[in-house]
Amino acid sequence: MGKEEQLRKLEEKIKKCQKCSLGKLRTNAVPGSGSYNSKIMFVGEAPGYWEDQKGLPFVGRAGKILDEMLKGIGLKREEVYITNIVKCRPPENRDPYEEEIKACSSYLDLQIDLIRPKIIIPLGRHSMRYILEKFGFNVEPISRVHGKTFEARTLFGKIYIMPMYHPAVVLYRPQLKEEVQEDFKKLKKLLDELS
Repeated sequence: MGKEEQLRKLEEKIKKCQKCSLGKLRTNAVPGSGSYNSKIMFVGEAPGYWEDQKGLPFVGRAGKILDEMLKGIGLKREEVYITNIVKCRPPENRDPYEEEIKACSSYLDLQIDLIRPKIIIPLGRHSMRYILEKFGFNVEPISRVHGKTFEARTLFGKIYIMPMYHPAVVLYRPQLKEEVQEDFKKLKKLLDELS
């Protein structure tokens, strides 16, 4: 079975998942979207209202900011892969609970194994913590590590992890927009180095 077929099967499994209570509350599960052959994987925390409605990641206001940041470094959404750790929306957009992350994270692990990105961008502190711990790094506050590059070894080669603020931060703290843009410039530089 090819990679694309395996990823499609995984997405179907996610859409039917009932491993935690969020499965009973959702309108749509949100497996992820974008290129299965992307060098870059963005990992958010959990779907919000619009994501739950449409079954796609980052389609609300934070998604518009993500699109703008991608455009700023010459990338389109279709060229990257975007997903979340938790695939169903927590009520009232609250942070995902530890047991929800535990129940859902095996899906993300499989997506990473199948897509084999060169760069993983955790968006926000929950995804940053999960990804850094998964690859054996100590976790510091996101304000200290955003835009920094961590180098990890995997069975399929070297992988770079660059935590970033969640795009929604720009909506609540517009003064951080420049920092977010700077982090995207660092991502562009890393991409150019890997090309």
